[in-house]
Amino acid sequence: MPSSTPSAPVPQGENEPRLDPQSLTSNRDDPSQNAPTNVDYTPHPESSIKVSEEREEILKKITSLYSGSASEEDMRVYAEKAVYDDPWSFCDTRWKVAGQWYGIPKIMAHSRTLATEIVLSTPTTLAWKQTQEYTPRVLHKGFKVDSLVTCTLDAEGRVVYHKDQWNEKDYSHEGVGKVMKTLNGDYLGHVTRPPGDL
Repeated sequence: MPSSTPSAPVPQGENEPRLDPQSLTSNRDDPSQNAPTNVDYTPHPESSIKVSEEREEILKKITSLYSGSASEEDMRVYAEKAVYDDPWSFCDTRWKVAGQWYGIPKIMAHSRTLATEIVLSTPTTLAWKQTQEYTPRVLHKGFKVDSLVTCTLDAEGRVVYHKDQWNEKDYSHEGVGKVMKTLNGDYLGHVTRPPGDL
């Protein structure tokens, strides 16, 4: 099993996606559907842009992980030194990312991807809006989360940076919040125990 080596400083530069969520997701046809911050993270699948089969496969593997697959095959969509960044955790290796995904079946009775809408596909970036329904084991009542998921890809099409934004604010990577996210990323894998060779 990999050691719990604390995360290195957040890589600055080309891998972290820094998109403008307002321009990418705002509902121009019906602005009343936007949040007060002028974003609309609710997916509209009929508006999803067409992408290659390879990009569809990336989306499929990642939504399978969101839905609790905890699959080693699905985890191979990430590069070995991939970064995962969401409101709760910051991970800087594929094994640490796996620690997050392998935790879903342990803490959730159900996790379902209800809808997606691909909003951007470039040679290095794939971004989509997503509605995920989580049902914690202790509550047995589901709640939905709309988010903007952005993945930066390497030349082989593997994910090198996965960012999941739940609101219009980007992550600052500073202060107590960043410390807590990094601790979660560094140590959760020792509880959820993904395969050590990931």
